[in-house]
Amino acid sequence: MSNLCVTNRVVSTVYPNSHCTRCPISSQSPGDSKVVEDFRRRLKYFFMNPCEKYRARGRKPWKLMLQILKIAIITFQLVSFGLSNEMMVTFKEENLMVFKHLFLKEYKDQRVDRYAVYTKTDVYGHIYYVIDRFINLQNLTVGNHAYEKIEGEYTPLTLCQEFFRKGSISPGNDTFDIDPHVDKECISVYPLEPLENKTLSRDINFSLDFKRLLSVNIYLTLKAINLQTVRHHELPDCYAFSIIIMFDNRAHSGRIKINLENNVGINECKDWNVASTSGKNNHLLLFDSFVILACFTSLILCTRSVYKGSQLQFHYTAFFHTYFGKTVPWSERMEFVNGWYILIIVSDTLTIAGSALKIGIQTKDLTNYDVCSILLGTSTMLVWVGVIRYLGFFKKYNILILALRAAIPNVIRFSCCAGLIYLGYCFCGWIVLGPYHEKFRTLDKVTECLFSLINGDDLYSTFQKMREKRYMVWLFSRLYLYSFLSLFIYMVLSLFIALITDTYETIKQHQKDRVLVSQLKAFVAECRDQPDSGKYKMDKEPTCCCYCFG
Repeated sequence: MSNLCVTNRVVSTVYPNSHCTRCPISSQSPGDSKVVEDFRRRLKYFFMNPCEKYRARGRKPWKLMLQILKIAIITFQLVSFGLSNEMMVTFKEENLMVFKHLFLKEYKDQRVDRYAVYTKTDVYGHIYYVIDRFINLQNLTVGNHAYEKIEGEYTPLTLCQEFFRKGSISPGNDTFDIDPHVDKECISVYPLEPLENKTLSRDINFSLDFKRLLSVNIYLTLKAINLQTVRHHELPDCYAFSIIIMFDNRAHSGRIKINLENNVGINECKDWNVASTSGKNNHLLLFDSFVILACFTSLILCTRSVYKGSQLQFHYTAFFHTYFGKTVPWSERMEFVNGWYILIIVSDTLTIAGSALKIGIQTKDLTNYDVCSILLGTSTMLVWVGVIRYLGFFKKYNILILALRAAIPNVIRFSCCAGLIYLGYCFCGWIVLGPYHEKFRTLDKVTECLFSLINGDDLYSTFQKMREKRYMVWLFSRLYLYSFLSLFIYMVLSLFIALITDTYETIKQHQKDRVLVSQLKAFVAECRDQPDSGKYKMDKEPTCCCYCFG
């Protein structure tokens, strides 16, 4: 039977609505070998690296060159944004420290959760201190801080207290009567209105019922300008610091914790004039636009390659089913899905979104520094991880990549089993040791502590802090910690390493013995045509019924 009939026989299965004539599967002809060889050559060309494809058909590796260019421009973009972000973060952190020293009475550089008051006089004293410092801010601060103005009027300091609506508590008689509904009262104090501490309570009509009190929150807003950006010839940033000073009495334990938080808003200054600033900023905007264009081009090319791979996988499945009567397993179908292209597509998408946010930040239309940092940082990480693909073209490096890819399924299954044991220890440590050790006080602290123990961190301090506890708790903590460390360090980690090592040795032995582990690789390996043989240039893109194998 003719070669065309054999081709039609296979393609009619792939395209049932085609006008090709379907031939019996039992038909054989000398043309069959040519059809198989053409399809085998096409598969081999698909799995070639960019250099081999260039020798085979003379097509320039545009995607390869574009990825190399992306590594340079995305890294430069990240460094540029990182330096700008570093100045912003430094300015925010230093201002936070300034506000703590300005508004928190007798504050020393220490852990915030240890800053607390214990008497009524101290509570009133600290509140009055904050108000007095706010009113006299211009005479105190060495920074360029100022009050916020809205429509020509200064924004006030707002003092709010939250308390139970009704409460009668008598611990001596073991009785109480509480209405759990929470009420909130607020008063405002405007700047430039000096008050004396001794008359403050009378002037602002402020008093606290500590038995019903839940919290006292002080809200104030200050403005500042970050002059660090001016030194780097960038647009100046104007900051609005929304400060919250919280007196937390929700525990009603006699200890009122005081904490200061700072929310920052960044805007473009209304009136500014800095020489040689706008030109550099325009260059950065053009560069970010170029990055978006390059990533969008890469996104289109990689999406096109993924689509072609899925089409070829479909044709390969139909070919084997019709021509050889075999079903192609999913493991071989996934060979046509290039994970590196998926990685690049994700990286390009993140870079485009991050670059757009960066442009918005540079023009002061947006202030999402954290979101932009996550997008650009993740995309840059994926770009550099993608470099491993090109190292895979060399056999010595390719062994590592193949071993990691082959070990991932076993590692995931093993991690799921080990994770169940790990969670069991987390819950047990939290409920038993939590009341006696600060590292086990909350569930997230327990997970961090146990993970640190696996890596050998803080072993001695963790054991040492349990010495002075009750004997039963001390004994349990020893059994708990010894069993956990023995299980995870000596067994779980050893098995984890053994899985990867065994996979590495298996892949290495297969490459040494040239073992073909799938029918796809065995089928393609029968094609002896070298990239520079010239036969690949003779192959044209298939059309109509011959599309499957041309």
